[in-house]
Amino acid sequence: MLRYIPVFLAFSATVHAGELDALTRAVKAGEFKQITSVVVAHHGKLIYEHYFDVEGAEGLRNTRSVGKTITGMLVGLAIDQKLLRADTPVLPNFPELYPLAAADPRKDKITVEDLLTMSSLLECDDDNQHSRGNEERMYLIEDWSRFAADLPVRGFPEWQPRPEQSPYGRAWSYCTAGVTLLGPLLEKVSGQSVQHFAAANLFEPIGIEKVKWQFQPKGTAMTGGGLQLRSTDLLKLGQLYLNQGRWAGKQVIPAEWVKRSVQPQANAREGMDYGYLWWLQNFNVNGRTVKSYGMSGSGGNKVFVLPELDAVVVITTTNFQIRDAHPLSEKLLTNLIMPVLM
Repeated sequence: MLRYIPVFLAFSATVHAGELDALTRAVKAGEFKQITSVVVAHHGKLIYEHYFDVEGAEGLRNTRSVGKTITGMLVGLAIDQKLLRADTPVLPNFPELYPLAAADPRKDKITVEDLLTMSSLLECDDDNQHSRGNEERMYLIEDWSRFAADLPVRGFPEWQPRPEQSPYGRAWSYCTAGVTLLGPLLEKVSGQSVQHFAAANLFEPIGIEKVKWQFQPKGTAMTGGGLQLRSTDLLKLGQLYLNQGRWAGKQVIPAEWVKRSVQPQANAREGMDYGYLWWLQNFNVNGRTVKSYGMSGSGGNKVFVLPELDAVVVITTTNFQIRDAHPLSEKLLTNLIMPVLM
């Protein structure tokens, strides 16, 4: 059943929900495994909203690393308030962590932007089970900030390109620990808890009231993932960026930060660039290449922003143990949703 989201315009008559009936049938038939919700906005109007689990519209979705992108929004707000700069060195803000293990003067120069772009020099790679910075090792200890600060500087054997040889001048590796360190940093510079800073500056201005944070063992909200929101509230965050940071006539996030966030800052994988905790990806549909930027979490949880189509798509899942869960969600987008929007 379609619901009205107050800040959106009236229900769209240009794209009918009936055109997405094939999506409903396919998901119910299990063709995309365990999809829990799909929500679509087109031209600022909610055109599709369907829940495939018992949680329904009020369910708080654990979309895992989708929350990382929200951390980037909070950092942008802190920068707008002159609490930080993108080039602010991170570790000098944590004198209590010194002396650092694996001390190296290059670690003192790691900036906020390095963590936002997953391109710091820390030896941290969640895609490599042997990496000393792999997130699973972090979860075993109490002090996650010390875990990140004590990581050694990564090496670049001759078969791996150094930062200066990499696209955009950054060598990328997926590092949850670095994004997790941004939470305590936000608390230090703002004098507020992460959850209060987020509520006052981001969630309340766009009408997000129902939120569930996960917390580090030492008490700071986890900014590396696990933030739980309703699917329609995830849609609001995507729509906020599609609107260049404006909501209901008010500039909530600076337009310049939105622009910088979704520009290529590093090359993540073949055919995929990375902004400030946003994934930048092109999709080929019906002979047309469509650019997107998106939030992404384990299990194929996705928030896709499609500026050329003036659309936002939220797909939530519990496909955490499913092989190729991300391509499965992308197939749902390209085969059953985007053709309706084009």
